[in-house]
Amino acid sequence: MRDCCVLGFDYGTKHIGVAVGQTVTGTASPLQTISTRNSKPDWAEIAVLIEEWQPDCLIVGEPLNMDGSPQAMTAAANEFARQLTERFQLPVHKADERLSTIEARRLLANRGQLARRDHPVAAKVILDGWLMENTIERT
Repeated sequence: MRDCCVLGFDYGTKHIGVAVGQTVTGTASPLQTISTRNSKPDWAEIAVLIEEWQPDCLIVGEPLNMDGSPQAMTAAANEFARQLTERFQLPVHKADERLSTIEARRLLANRGQLARRDHPVAAKVILDGWLMENTIERT
């Protein structure tokens, strides 16, 4: 994969965590939380982020049960991914998000920070996993 910028999303019906990553370094950073209204994303706020970061692709966390089967939120996250593709004409990839919120809360607790900031950190955890699987080691 060539060097590119990616935005990662941890979709939820109340909040969407957003992180940014780069394939050149294979690293991600939490950005912000986007609030939703009636389970609908704030598309204008997402458009601002896409304009600002100019990502080459988008990553959406796919909620799965521990056995890999779909759960209640899987269909909603997949619909969000479909809408991202349709609205922004960018490639959208899904990434396994199992245990991302637990890991985000653990990271925040280790730093003495509040769990209410866990949405963008969960997006970072999701994006870290995707980057690890999709970047080529450089020598």
